[in-house]
Amino acid sequence: MTVSVTAGAAVAVPLVDLRAQTAAVRADLDRAVGEVLDSAGFVLGPAVAAFEADFAAYTGRAFCVGVDSGTSALHLALLAAGVGPGDEVVTTPHTWISTSWAISYCGARPVFADVDPATGTLDPAAAERAVSARTRALLAVDLYGHPADLDRLQAVADRHGLALVEDAAQAHGARLGGRPAGSFGRLACFSFYPGKNLGAAGEAGAVVTEDPALAARVRRLRDHAHERRHHHVELGYNARRDGVQGAVLGVKLRHLDAGNDARRAAAARYGELLADLPGVVAPAVAPGADPCWHLYVVRVEDRDGVAARMADRGVATGVHYPVPVHLQPAYAALGHAPGDFPQAERFARTCLSLPMFPGITTGQQRTVAEALRAALDVRR
Repeated sequence: MTVSVTAGAAVAVPLVDLRAQTAAVRADLDRAVGEVLDSAGFVLGPAVAAFEADFAAYTGRAFCVGVDSGTSALHLALLAAGVGPGDEVVTTPHTWISTSWAISYCGARPVFADVDPATGTLDPAAAERAVSARTRALLAVDLYGHPADLDRLQAVADRHGLALVEDAAQAHGARLGGRPAGSFGRLACFSFYPGKNLGAAGEAGAVVTEDPALAARVRRLRDHAHERRHHHVELGYNARRDGVQGAVLGVKLRHLDAGNDARRAAAARYGELLADLPGVVAPAVAPGADPCWHLYVVRVEDRDGVAARMADRGVATGVHYPVPVHLQPAYAALGHAPGDFPQAERFARTCLSLPMFPGITTGQQRTVAEALRAALDVRR
Protein backbone atom coordinates (compact mmCIF):
# COMPACT_ATOMS: atom_id res chain seq x y z
CA MET A 1 0.00 0.00 0.00
CA THR A 2 1.31 3.46 -0.86
CA VAL A 3 0.15 6.46 1.12
CA SER A 4 -0.85 9.03 -1.49
CA VAL A 5 0.30 12.62 -1.42
CA THR A 6 -2.62 14.83 -0.45
CA ALA A 7 -4.48 16.82 -3.06
CA GLY A 8 -2.63 19.95 -4.05
CA ALA A 9 0.69 18.94 -2.50
CA ALA A 10 3.64 18.88 -4.86
CA VAL A 11 5.55 15.62 -4.81
CA ALA A 12 8.98 16.54 -3.51
CA VAL A 13 10.13 12.94 -3.10
CA PRO A 14 8.40 9.92 -4.67
CA LEU A 15 8.44 6.51 -2.99
CA VAL A 16 10.13 5.07 -6.10
CA ASP A 17 11.19 6.52 -9.44
CA LEU A 18 10.80 3.86 -12.12
CA ARG A 19 10.89 6.36 -14.99
CA ALA A 20 14.40 7.48 -14.09
CA GLN A 21 15.59 3.90 -13.70
CA THR A 22 14.22 3.03 -17.14
CA ALA A 23 15.67 6.15 -18.76
CA ALA A 24 19.16 5.26 -17.56
CA VAL A 25 19.20 2.07 -19.67
CA ARG A 26 16.62 3.00 -22.31
CA ALA A 27 18.89 2.58 -25.34
CA ASP A 28 19.92 -0.92 -24.27
CA LEU A 29 16.32 -1.83 -23.50
CA ASP A 30 15.14 -0.64 -26.91
CA ARG A 31 17.82 -2.69 -28.61
CA ALA A 32 17.11 -5.87 -26.59
CA VAL A 33 13.33 -5.62 -27.03
CA GLY A 34 13.82 -4.93 -30.73
CA GLU A 35 15.75 -8.18 -31.06
CA VAL A 36 12.81 -10.08 -29.57
CA LEU A 37 10.42 -8.38 -31.96
CA ASP A 38 12.68 -9.14 -34.91
CA SER A 39 13.11 -12.80 -33.95
CA ALA A 40 9.45 -13.30 -32.91
CA GLY A 41 10.69 -15.08 -29.76
CA PHE A 42 7.68 -13.89 -27.86
CA VAL A 43 7.11 -16.81 -25.43
CA LEU A 44 10.15 -18.28 -23.68
CA GLY A 45 12.74 -18.24 -26.47
CA PRO A 46 16.39 -17.13 -26.59
CA ALA A 47 16.09 -14.01 -24.42
CA VAL A 48 14.50 -15.98 -21.58
CA ALA A 49 17.03 -18.79 -21.87
CA ALA A 50 19.93 -16.32 -21.77
CA PHE A 51 18.56 -14.62 -18.69
CA GLU A 52 18.00 -17.96 -16.97
CA ALA A 53 21.66 -18.86 -17.46
CA ASP A 54 22.88 -15.47 -16.26
CA PHE A 55 20.61 -15.33 -13.23
CA ALA A 56 21.48 -18.89 -12.17
CA ALA A 57 25.12 -17.82 -12.14
CA TYR A 58 24.29 -14.60 -10.29
CA THR A 59 22.53 -16.48 -7.48
CA GLY A 60 25.14 -19.23 -7.34
CA ARG A 61 22.67 -21.88 -8.44
CA ALA A 62 22.93 -24.51 -11.13
CA PHE A 63 19.45 -23.91 -12.57
CA CYS A 64 17.03 -21.04 -13.08
CA VAL A 65 13.52 -21.45 -14.51
CA GLY A 66 11.79 -18.27 -15.62
CA VAL A 67 8.04 -17.98 -15.03
CA ASP A 68 5.35 -15.37 -15.44
CA SER A 69 5.30 -13.96 -11.87
CA GLY A 70 6.73 -14.30 -8.42
CA THR A 71 3.47 -15.84 -7.26
CA SER A 72 3.78 -18.58 -9.87
CA ALA A 73 7.39 -19.12 -8.83
CA LEU A 74 6.31 -19.82 -5.25
CA HIS A 75 3.42 -22.02 -6.32
CA LEU A 76 5.43 -24.17 -8.70
CA ALA A 77 8.39 -24.40 -6.31
CA LEU A 78 6.17 -25.74 -3.55
CA LEU A 79 4.60 -28.27 -5.93
CA ALA A 80 8.06 -29.39 -7.01
CA ALA A 81 9.05 -29.74 -3.34
CA GLY A 82 6.18 -32.20 -2.88
CA VAL A 83 3.65 -29.95 -1.12
CA GLY A 84 0.08 -31.06 -1.76
CA PRO A 85 -3.43 -31.40 -0.30
CA GLY A 86 -3.49 -32.05 3.43
CA ASP A 87 0.06 -30.81 3.99
CA GLU A 88 1.09 -27.86 6.13
CA VAL A 89 3.72 -25.23 5.35
CA VAL A 90 5.12 -23.04 8.13
CA THR A 91 5.58 -19.42 7.10
CA THR A 92 5.44 -15.83 8.28
CA PRO A 93 2.28 -13.75 8.69
CA HIS A 94 4.18 -10.52 7.93
CA THR A 95 4.60 -10.62 4.17
CA TRP A 96 2.81 -9.89 0.92
CA ILE A 97 -0.07 -12.36 0.69
CA SER A 98 1.34 -14.24 -2.33
CA THR A 99 3.55 -16.18 0.06
CA SER A 100 0.45 -17.77 1.55
CA TRP A 101 -1.48 -17.90 -1.73
CA ALA A 102 1.15 -20.27 -3.08
CA ILE A 103 0.62 -22.65 -0.16
CA SER A 104 -3.15 -22.56 -0.61
CA TYR A 105 -2.87 -23.10 -4.37
CA CYS A 106 -1.18 -26.43 -3.59
CA GLY A 107 -4.14 -27.47 -1.46
CA ALA A 108 -2.00 -27.15 1.66
CA ARG A 109 -2.55 -25.12 4.82
CA PRO A 110 -0.40 -22.14 5.78
CA VAL A 111 0.69 -22.39 9.41
CA PHE A 112 1.99 -19.11 10.74
CA ALA A 113 4.83 -18.49 13.16
CA ASP A 114 5.78 -15.15 14.65
CA VAL A 115 8.64 -12.98 13.43
CA ASP A 116 11.90 -11.77 14.89
CA PRO A 117 11.15 -8.51 16.76
CA ALA A 118 14.16 -6.75 15.20
CA THR A 119 14.15 -7.81 11.54
CA GLY A 120 10.55 -8.89 11.00
CA THR A 121 11.67 -12.13 9.34
CA LEU A 122 10.48 -15.59 10.36
CA ASP A 123 11.70 -16.51 13.85
CA PRO A 124 13.37 -19.97 13.63
CA ALA A 125 12.40 -20.92 17.19
CA ALA A 126 8.76 -19.98 16.57
CA ALA A 127 8.84 -21.82 13.25
CA GLU A 128 10.09 -24.99 14.94
CA ARG A 129 7.32 -24.81 17.52
CA ALA A 130 4.80 -24.66 14.66
CA VAL A 131 6.04 -27.86 13.00
CA SER A 132 3.62 -30.79 13.16
CA ALA A 133 3.40 -34.28 11.72
CA ARG A 134 1.71 -32.75 8.65
CA THR A 135 4.36 -30.12 7.96
CA ARG A 136 6.06 -30.60 4.59
CA ALA A 137 8.03 -27.36 4.17
CA LEU A 138 9.21 -24.09 5.66
CA LEU A 139 8.66 -21.01 3.50
CA ALA A 140 10.91 -18.15 4.67
CA VAL A 141 10.69 -14.58 3.34
CA ASP A 142 13.68 -12.26 2.84
CA LEU A 143 11.68 -9.28 4.04
CA TYR A 144 12.34 -5.80 2.58
CA GLY A 145 15.57 -7.12 1.06
CA HIS A 146 16.95 -8.43 4.39
CA PRO A 147 17.66 -12.19 4.35
CA ALA A 148 15.74 -14.35 6.78
CA ASP A 149 17.73 -16.33 9.37
CA LEU A 150 18.24 -19.00 6.73
CA ASP A 151 21.03 -21.01 8.34
CA ARG A 152 18.98 -21.59 11.49
CA LEU A 153 15.85 -22.26 9.44
CA GLN A 154 17.76 -24.81 7.38
CA ALA A 155 18.78 -26.51 10.63
CA VAL A 156 15.11 -26.66 11.66
CA ALA A 157 14.20 -28.11 8.27
CA ASP A 158 16.96 -30.72 8.53
CA ARG A 159 15.91 -31.80 12.03
CA HIS A 160 12.37 -32.45 10.85
CA GLY A 161 12.99 -33.69 7.30
CA LEU A 162 11.38 -30.65 5.67
CA ALA A 163 12.03 -28.70 2.50
CA LEU A 164 13.21 -25.13 3.05
CA VAL A 165 11.98 -22.80 0.30
CA GLU A 166 13.39 -19.28 0.22
CA ASP A 167 11.02 -16.50 -0.84
CA ALA A 168 13.64 -14.06 -2.13
CA ALA A 169 11.12 -11.92 -4.04
CA GLN A 170 12.50 -8.73 -2.46
CA ALA A 171 16.14 -9.75 -2.10
CA HIS A 172 17.88 -9.57 -5.47
CA GLY A 173 21.55 -9.10 -4.64
CA ALA A 174 21.25 -9.38 -0.86
CA ARG A 175 23.76 -11.61 0.92
CA LEU A 176 23.94 -13.63 4.12
CA GLY A 177 27.28 -14.85 5.39
CA GLY A 178 28.75 -13.97 2.01
CA ARG A 179 26.21 -16.12 0.13
CA PRO A 180 23.72 -14.55 -2.29
CA ALA A 181 20.02 -14.53 -1.55
CA GLY A 182 18.46 -17.33 -3.53
CA SER A 183 21.27 -19.76 -2.75
CA PHE A 184 19.57 -21.17 0.36
CA GLY A 185 17.06 -23.97 0.68
CA ARG A 186 15.95 -26.65 -1.72
CA LEU A 187 14.49 -24.01 -4.03
CA ALA A 188 14.34 -20.22 -3.99
CA CYS A 189 11.88 -17.90 -5.68
CA PHE A 190 12.13 -14.39 -7.10
CA SER A 191 9.65 -11.80 -8.31
CA PHE A 192 10.63 -9.30 -10.98
CA TYR A 193 7.63 -7.03 -10.51
CA PRO A 194 8.61 -3.59 -11.88
CA GLY A 195 9.28 -2.01 -8.49
CA LYS A 196 11.73 -4.70 -7.39
CA ASN A 197 15.50 -4.08 -7.33
CA LEU A 198 15.59 -6.16 -10.52
CA GLY A 199 12.31 -5.25 -12.17
CA ALA A 200 10.74 -6.27 -15.46
CA ALA A 201 8.54 -4.12 -17.69
CA GLY A 202 5.56 -6.11 -16.44
CA GLU A 203 5.18 -9.37 -14.54
CA ALA A 204 7.89 -12.03 -14.27
CA GLY A 205 9.41 -14.44 -11.75
CA ALA A 206 11.93 -17.24 -11.43
CA VAL A 207 12.76 -20.37 -9.45
CA VAL A 208 16.38 -21.29 -8.78
CA THR A 209 17.73 -24.58 -7.45
CA GLU A 210 20.70 -26.96 -7.41
CA ASP A 211 18.54 -30.00 -8.08
CA PRO A 212 18.15 -30.97 -11.76
CA ALA A 213 15.01 -33.00 -11.06
CA LEU A 214 13.33 -30.08 -9.29
CA ALA A 215 14.33 -27.70 -12.08
CA ALA A 216 12.93 -30.09 -14.67
CA ARG A 217 9.64 -30.38 -12.78
CA VAL A 218 9.22 -26.60 -12.48
CA ARG A 219 10.10 -26.23 -16.16
CA ARG A 220 7.46 -28.82 -17.04
CA LEU A 221 4.79 -27.37 -14.74
CA ARG A 222 5.19 -23.85 -16.16
CA ASP A 223 4.36 -25.06 -19.70
CA HIS A 224 1.24 -27.20 -19.43
CA ALA A 225 3.20 -30.16 -17.99
CA HIS A 226 4.08 -31.70 -21.32
CA GLU A 227 7.23 -33.72 -21.77
CA ARG A 228 6.72 -33.66 -25.50
CA ARG A 229 4.16 -31.83 -27.56
CA HIS A 230 0.56 -32.95 -26.90
CA HIS A 231 1.71 -35.41 -24.21
CA HIS A 232 0.83 -33.99 -20.76
CA VAL A 233 2.04 -36.01 -17.79
CA GLU A 234 0.34 -34.19 -14.88
CA LEU A 235 -1.76 -31.14 -14.10
CA GLY A 236 0.18 -28.25 -15.59
CA TYR A 237 -0.06 -24.48 -15.76
CA ASN A 238 0.43 -21.68 -18.23
CA ALA A 239 3.14 -19.82 -16.33
CA ARG A 240 5.60 -19.18 -19.14
CA ARG A 241 7.84 -16.11 -19.17
CA ASP A 242 7.43 -13.92 -22.24
CA GLY A 243 10.43 -13.03 -24.36
CA VAL A 244 10.19 -9.28 -23.89
CA GLN A 245 10.53 -9.66 -20.12
CA GLY A 246 13.51 -11.95 -20.62
CA ALA A 247 15.16 -9.26 -22.73
CA VAL A 248 14.39 -6.45 -20.28
CA LEU A 249 15.70 -8.44 -17.34
CA GLY A 250 18.82 -9.43 -19.22
CA VAL A 251 19.69 -5.75 -19.65
CA LYS A 252 18.80 -4.76 -16.11
CA LEU A 253 20.71 -7.62 -14.49
CA ARG A 254 23.94 -6.01 -15.71
CA HIS A 255 23.09 -2.92 -13.63
CA LEU A 256 21.73 -4.64 -10.52
CA ASP A 257 24.90 -4.49 -8.41
CA ALA A 258 25.42 -0.79 -9.12
CA GLY A 259 21.80 -0.08 -8.21
CA ASN A 260 22.13 -2.06 -5.00
CA ASP A 261 25.32 -0.20 -4.08
CA ALA A 262 23.40 3.06 -4.50
CA ARG A 263 20.63 1.72 -2.27
CA ARG A 264 23.17 0.73 0.39
CA ALA A 265 24.66 4.22 0.31
CA ALA A 266 21.18 5.71 0.64
CA ALA A 267 20.41 3.42 3.59
CA ALA A 268 23.61 4.58 5.31
CA ARG A 269 22.62 8.21 4.76
CA TYR A 270 19.18 7.58 6.25
CA GLY A 271 20.88 6.03 9.26
CA GLU A 272 22.83 9.25 9.81
CA LEU A 273 19.91 11.58 9.12
CA LEU A 274 17.50 9.75 11.43
CA ALA A 275 19.92 8.84 14.20
CA ASP A 276 18.73 11.58 16.61
CA LEU A 277 14.99 11.19 16.00
CA PRO A 278 13.26 9.87 19.14
CA GLY A 279 10.30 7.61 18.46
CA VAL A 280 11.75 6.20 15.22
CA VAL A 281 12.94 2.60 15.16
CA ALA A 282 15.44 2.24 12.33
CA PRO A 283 15.65 -1.02 10.36
CA ALA A 284 17.87 -3.61 12.02
CA VAL A 285 20.58 -5.55 10.20
CA ALA A 286 21.35 -9.00 11.61
CA PRO A 287 24.96 -10.16 12.00
CA GLY A 288 26.29 -11.49 8.71
CA ALA A 289 23.45 -9.97 6.68
CA ASP A 290 24.02 -7.55 3.80
CA PRO A 291 20.56 -6.33 2.75
CA CYS A 292 19.87 -4.99 -0.73
CA TRP A 293 17.42 -2.43 0.70
CA HIS A 294 14.44 -3.09 -1.54
CA LEU A 295 12.57 -1.05 1.05
CA TYR A 296 13.78 1.20 3.86
CA VAL A 297 11.24 0.61 6.62
CA VAL A 298 11.20 2.48 9.90
CA ARG A 299 8.71 1.92 12.68
CA VAL A 300 6.75 4.72 14.36
CA GLU A 301 3.66 4.98 16.52
CA ASP A 302 0.69 6.79 14.95
CA ARG A 303 2.04 5.53 11.64
CA ASP A 304 -0.96 6.58 9.56
CA GLY A 305 -0.96 10.08 11.04
CA VAL A 306 2.78 10.45 10.45
CA ALA A 307 2.37 9.28 6.85
CA ALA A 308 -0.44 11.74 6.21
CA ARG A 309 1.57 14.66 7.61
CA MET A 310 4.58 13.68 5.49
CA ALA A 311 2.32 13.53 2.44
CA ASP A 312 1.20 17.09 3.20
CA ARG A 313 4.85 18.09 2.79
CA GLY A 314 5.14 16.28 -0.55
CA VAL A 315 6.91 13.13 0.66
CA ALA A 316 5.39 9.85 -0.45
CA THR A 317 5.59 6.84 1.86
CA GLY A 318 4.32 3.28 1.84
CA VAL A 319 3.08 0.61 4.23
CA HIS A 320 4.45 -2.90 3.79
CA TYR A 321 2.21 -4.42 5.12
CA PRO A 322 -0.73 -2.97 7.08
CA VAL A 323 -2.70 -6.20 7.75
CA PRO A 324 -0.90 -9.42 8.72
CA VAL A 325 -1.88 -12.41 6.62
CA HIS A 326 -3.43 -14.27 9.56
CA LEU A 327 -5.91 -11.40 9.98
CA GLN A 328 -6.82 -11.10 6.29
CA PRO A 329 -10.49 -11.94 5.54
CA ALA A 330 -9.36 -14.49 2.96
CA TYR A 331 -7.84 -16.56 5.78
CA ALA A 332 -10.60 -16.12 8.35
CA ALA A 333 -11.30 -19.87 8.19
CA LEU A 334 -7.98 -20.52 9.90
CA GLY A 335 -9.52 -19.05 13.05
CA HIS A 336 -6.84 -16.57 14.04
CA ALA A 337 -7.48 -13.50 16.16
CA PRO A 338 -5.57 -10.33 17.06
CA GLY A 339 -2.81 -11.14 19.50
CA ASP A 340 -1.95 -14.53 18.01
CA PHE A 341 1.34 -13.25 16.55
CA PRO A 342 2.19 -10.09 18.47
CA GLN A 343 5.53 -9.29 16.84
CA ALA A 344 4.08 -9.50 13.34
CA GLU A 345 1.12 -7.40 14.42
CA ARG A 346 3.45 -4.79 15.92
CA PHE A 347 5.31 -4.53 12.62
CA ALA A 348 2.04 -4.19 10.71
CA ARG A 349 0.84 -1.43 13.03
CA THR A 350 4.03 0.65 13.01
CA CYS A 351 5.96 -0.01 9.75
CA LEU A 352 6.48 2.94 7.40
CA SER A 353 8.43 2.68 4.13
CA LEU A 354 10.45 5.77 3.26
CA PRO A 355 11.43 6.70 -0.31
CA MET A 356 14.16 4.35 -1.57
CA PHE A 357 15.49 3.96 -5.11
CA PRO A 358 18.94 4.00 -6.73
CA GLY A 359 18.81 7.61 -7.89
CA ILE A 360 17.59 9.20 -4.66
CA THR A 361 19.69 12.24 -3.86
CA THR A 362 21.12 13.43 -0.56
CA GLY A 363 18.86 16.48 -0.87
CA GLN A 364 15.78 14.32 -1.29
CA GLN A 365 16.74 12.25 1.72
CA ARG A 366 17.19 15.38 3.80
CA THR A 367 13.70 16.45 2.71
CA VAL A 368 12.37 13.05 3.85
CA ALA A 369 14.12 13.37 7.22
CA GLU A 370 12.81 16.90 7.72
CA ALA A 371 9.28 15.83 6.84
CA LEU A 372 9.48 12.90 9.25
CA ARG A 373 10.86 15.17 11.99
CA ALA A 374 8.03 17.65 11.45
CA ALA A 375 5.45 14.87 11.34
CA LEU A 376 6.66 13.65 14.72
CA ASP A 377 6.73 17.25 16.00
CA VAL A 378 10.31 16.78 17.21
CA ARG A 379 12.46 19.88 17.70
CA ARG A 380 16.23 19.94 17.33
